[in-house]
Amino acid sequence: MIQSTSQKLHVAIIMDGNGRWASRRGRPRSEGHRAGVEAVRRVVEAAPTLGIEVLTLYAFSSDNWERPRGEVQVLMQLFRRFLSTEAANCLAQQVRLNVIGRRDRLGAGLDSAIRQAERLTAPAGKLIVRIALDYSSRDAILAAATSGHATTRQQFSRDIEHATHSLPDIPGIDLLIRTGEERRLSDFLLWECAYAELYFSDALWPDFDEEGLHLALEDYRRRERRFGRIPVSAAG
Repeated sequence: MIQSTSQKLHVAIIMDGNGRWASRRGRPRSEGHRAGVEAVRRVVEAAPTLGIEVLTLYAFSSDNWERPRGEVQVLMQLFRRFLSTEAANCLAQQVRLNVIGRRDRLGAGLDSAIRQAERLTAPAGKLIVRIALDYSSRDAILAAATSGHATTRQQFSRDIEHATHSLPDIPGIDLLIRTGEERRLSDFLLWECAYAELYFSDALWPDFDEEGLHLALEDYRRRERRFGRIPVSAAG
């Protein structure tokens, strides 16, 4: 039995491995992406019981437009269907949805689904789920740097939130998880991950579940986060 905790966290996940999951089973990559949607449902359901207050999921990077057109079309259809069918369920579970990234290249249908899902789930207060879609951290930082005259980190963070359509005042990342056997950040939340703890799982995303999330959090809570400082016991 996985026990809950009162400590609230912002966890981000790079959901990697859908295509490899399908290929290793001799199936089309599209089946891997569909299986990945089920993993999203499992993790979103488990997150509040494990003390997660904000969950940011990397669904589609700006560089992913370079993938085969057919695969991109399948992904866009899955995103639209997920937002359209899951918004009411998210509201019932007190999960607020927020899509971060560019929206001008998504098409009117998906953009409308995003707006409707965000509007419907706005009253929810247990968990914020941010889905990064057509997202590039470097582009977001560039947009923030060229859009205003921020003189503090807090002001610059607000400019990034504005550039990516993020909800305001989202705390920095406490734990970044990447599944799928890779060991890199892939242009994800570079500003927000300044002091994030990193955890890499060899599980492919469709196989990731509540137990995998629990193991990542167990590892995280064994670490000492100093934020550039030294422990009080060592200061003397």
